[in-house]
This record gives sequence, structure tokens and C-alpha cells, in this order.
Amino acid sequence: MPKFKYSYDRFDPLTHVRASGREVNVSPKATREVCRAIKGWSLPRAKSYLQDVMALKAIVHFRRYNKEVGHARSSEKFHAGRYPVKAAREVLTVLEAVESNAEFKGLDAERMRIIHAASQRGRKVRGFIPRAFGKASPNNNTLTHIELVAGEV
Repeated sequence: MPKFKYSYDRFDPLTHVRASGREVNVSPKATREVCRAIKGWSLPRAKSYLQDVMALKAIVHFRRYNKEVGHARSSEKFHAGRYPVKAAREVLTVLEAVESNAEFKGLDAERMRIIHAASQRGRKVRGFIPRAFGKASPNNNTLTHIELVAGEV
């Protein structure tokens, strides 16, 4: 079992809970935008938001990776947005693990707030696409690490 560390260094085991998804097959750019969207929210609000994103009812605003991203209508005054369903599903899985860890520690999951949400690029899975005349072009798939830390308010 490989060892890893969290990027959040002010972890208090008495009031904080954390969970991570390692080497998840999802876009790192979309996951970064989803994590940025839910940071600072309570667990129930983030959970319902991610379910709405998966049902194509709520958009995720793409603030950094917004080149050639279509405009999306929302109540917030920001133009670029998408529905990253796969990223929302994986972040929701980690969020449910955070909620489960909170209940295991005896903390109230309704009062928990996401204080750290991050995603990093993981390893690359090498691949190739065959081309004409016996050549090949690289087709690499980048995996993603997802980290969530929640604390009681």
C-alpha cells in the first residue's frame, strides 16, 4: 500500500475529518473547478449541488480553464460554465466518505463545512493512437488525486 500525505497541514484530529480519492480516472481540470466551487460549503449543500450538476440542473463555473468554454446561464455573474458529470460523481464519492468519517468520529455531519478541497494531477497512463505509414501518436490519460477536509463550525 503506497503512502501519501495530504496537502492540508493544519489538520486537527478532534474537529476535522478528511478523505481522498487517489488516481481517479477523471479530468484534472474539471475536478479542480468542482473542488473550487464547493470549498467553504456545508456537506448537505455541497452534496445537493453535486447531485444537481450530475442531473444537469446546476452548472460549474470554469474560472481558470475557460478558454473556448461556452457561456452558461446562472444566477451568478460569471459567463463560462459546464456540467462536469464525471468529476462531480467522483467528488461526491469522496464527499460521502468525509460524511461517513464524520459520523464514525461522532461529529455532526450537518454542521460540517468543507475547509479544504483540492485536486492534483496523478500519474499518466501511457497510450498511443496508430497513424498512417506505421507511425503512432501519444495518447496519454492523466489520473487525478482528490482531497477533501471538513471541520465543525
